[in-house]
Amino acid sequence: MTSFTGPVSPVYTTISPAPTESTFAGSPALYKHDEGSEPPKKRQKRNKPTLSCDECVERKTKCDRGRPHCLACIKRQTECKYAPVANILEETSRSVSNARRMTKPPKPKPLANGFEGPKQSLNPHERSASRGSTSSSIGLLSNVPYSHPSASNVFGIGSEHPFANYWTCQGGLPEVISVLPEKLQADILLERYFECVDPVYPMIHRQTFYADYEHFWALPQPEQDRADGALVAMIFAMLAMGTQFVTTTVSRERQQTAEFYVSAAHQALRMSSYLNKASVRSLQAMVLITYFLINDNHASDGWAFAGVLIRQAYAMGLHRDPNIVCPNASIFDKQQRRKLWQAVLLQDTFLTVLLSLPPSATHTDVNVEDLIDDSGSIAHSNPTDTAYIRGCWTLANLVQETICSPRSLDLPISATPRQKSKLIADFRAVYRSFPDIFRSWDAESIATLAHNDKRVVRQTLFLTSNYFHNLMLLHSSASAEVPVNVRGALEAAHDAITAFFLLYQLFESEAKVWWVFNHRAFLEALCMGNILKEQAKEEGERSYWTEIRISLELGVILASMVQRWH
Repeated sequence: MTSFTGPVSPVYTTISPAPTESTFAGSPALYKHDEGSEPPKKRQKRNKPTLSCDECVERKTKCDRGRPHCLACIKRQTECKYAPVANILEETSRSVSNARRMTKPPKPKPLANGFEGPKQSLNPHERSASRGSTSSSIGLLSNVPYSHPSASNVFGIGSEHPFANYWTCQGGLPEVISVLPEKLQADILLERYFECVDPVYPMIHRQTFYADYEHFWALPQPEQDRADGALVAMIFAMLAMGTQFVTTTVSRERQQTAEFYVSAAHQALRMSSYLNKASVRSLQAMVLITYFLINDNHASDGWAFAGVLIRQAYAMGLHRDPNIVCPNASIFDKQQRRKLWQAVLLQDTFLTVLLSLPPSATHTDVNVEDLIDDSGSIAHSNPTDTAYIRGCWTLANLVQETICSPRSLDLPISATPRQKSKLIADFRAVYRSFPDIFRSWDAESIATLAHNDKRVVRQTLFLTSNYFHNLMLLHSSASAEVPVNVRGALEAAHDAITAFFLLYQLFESEAKVWWVFNHRAFLEALCMGNILKEQAKEEGERSYWTEIRISLELGVILASMVQRWH
């Protein structure tokens, strides 16, 4: 695949007009010359070749100018052609970089003592001029790893190894199976998993899983010891996630039990050689392990483990359209592959948003539209689940391209007012595509719905939080030509943090577990505070009492978030 290094600077050729004698202001210039003198030179139009592909030019959409196909054409599944001059310029400007698409990074700054210090240690007043920059810069990236003489913790938390070693050299998979809890206890934890986790990340087909699960328990011990290690890993990962949401034990005991189960899940994966073998079950287990590590305050380990997951997903071909790579597979198998890829993409995208790091699940031809319900097959699932998955998937595709990539290089999300308006319109179009059940609600109606359909309530609040958090990032982003949209940023942050407090109000014990939800809410509060602080500076004394009131309200918000952990 031909590499691409970014936009090529257009060539401008301008010829200054001959000296003229001006007449009246605003009237055409008059050229006077004697006989024999040279005729006046005509103004030559600038030569600005079109570097984007023909399809993106015609549709007036953003083109990353990738070769041989740009990402936009890949997602649209349209033919991608470039003008001959664009191909010539791309060939002559190609560098040694093998990146398919690359955002131009900011100019490097001189290094001190041979290495660059962590960015987040700088004085807050020296950061970007964007008043919403706090929402994109503060958080986990407090200890960014650089080429220091000694090792540095990536995100400053979770420094212990996430998988405690309880295992012997000769124990193998039978040793892991031997620590399974009693079936009754396992059933309770799995039920908790399907109640709290599955609504938010519905990637496991419940009926087929329980068929495999019951069959496993029905096997005699010798046959259990020869079971699929990936299935055992998935069971333990689900037990670990379910344990995180148990409310009948104290916090410390719950954490130790859950960490023991996730260690067993990892050991089962090791026994099944998960680094050189990939299956739907092993990848499902890895997705859950990543979420567990993040919830368990091991964001560094979760980020690293997710990297292995992405590579295995690519190796398995999950990023490819099942109709192309496995056309003879059953409808159910194709749907499972699509759901699993969506889970991998979703996890990667929204984790990179919080960490301001580059997305990895970027190359795919799997279509959201292909995820449909077939009521006549085993692949049939809850229609609301399918709508939720498609909504999250569509949002992730937009966020990955428009927010994750520029933020990973500390670039503004939009460079021009027109681009910002276009992105806002794109986000609104995605929101309009959500079913009414996820959009038409208020605090009272969602509380009423929680009595009858908690699953839909959880999905609504998670999707709402995700959408408005990223809309907040877009509104609060600023550049030299694009100011912060104060009203838009505050309204989006308010809608996002409202979803968090509703989750806490309706499902208090669950809200304490979801690290991603909590971290988003924290960044939303900081974004609001910083924007209001800057507004107060600009408006002066007129907003003094407004600033006091908002500061008190923000203090209550942050205090309530901190109090929950004590």
